[in-house]
Amino acid sequence: MSSNLNDSPPHFLVLNSIFKNSNTLNKIYKFTNLTKTEIEKILKELQNQKLITGVEKKSFFFGKKIQYDITETGLKVLNAKNQELEEKMKQVQQWYTQGDQTQLHSFMDDNRAWLPLMVISGIMDMVFFTSLMSFAGMSLNPLESYMFGGGIDNSGTDPSSTTPDAGTAIDDGGGGDTSGYDFGGGGFDSFLRITLKNKKLDKRLINQLIK
Repeated sequence: MSSNLNDSPPHFLVLNSIFKNSNTLNKIYKFTNLTKTEIEKILKELQNQKLITGVEKKSFFFGKKIQYDITETGLKVLNAKNQELEEKMKQVQQWYTQGDQTQLHSFMDDNRAWLPLMVISGIMDMVFFTSLMSFAGMSLNPLESYMFGGGIDNSGTDPSSTTPDAGTAIDDGGGGDTSGYDFGGGGFDSFLRITLKNKKLDKRLINQLIK
């Protein structure tokens, strides 16, 4: 894998999406919240690097769709990145325990774009993520907000223990580009309050995150 792709969080979000069988354009869009234009560009680059393959599938309801599957090489690359992020997570936990705000701020400045991947890979849980954001005095960005809204699966499946899967051939439709997110009628603030309350987090932390 080229160095520029290895340093690109969006490429790994797409790769992780395909690994989790959200493997058509519409499903990847829903999983990652990246624009479809960016996703299409990433898919071509991943194919050129032989990290994924694409096969055209016919569906009675949705016509022709391209289904993407992760290759053995792609699986190794994804697993290697997860191992790298796991090592960073150990260091972050140590700094957090020590109350080293300077080191945590430095980590957030350099690695914040990787946090969604760390969460969906099960490397960092949501409770620690929200605590880290509060400790660093940061608010959620749009992708992180989407992550709280359930758009990303953080089941934490380990690529190292899995072989490439054929996945599902039929897309679920829903191909429209949409703006905004559905948080059950109460807005993101309400959703976040409920989510963090269920995690038994301090009310001050909840208020800081939704400012």
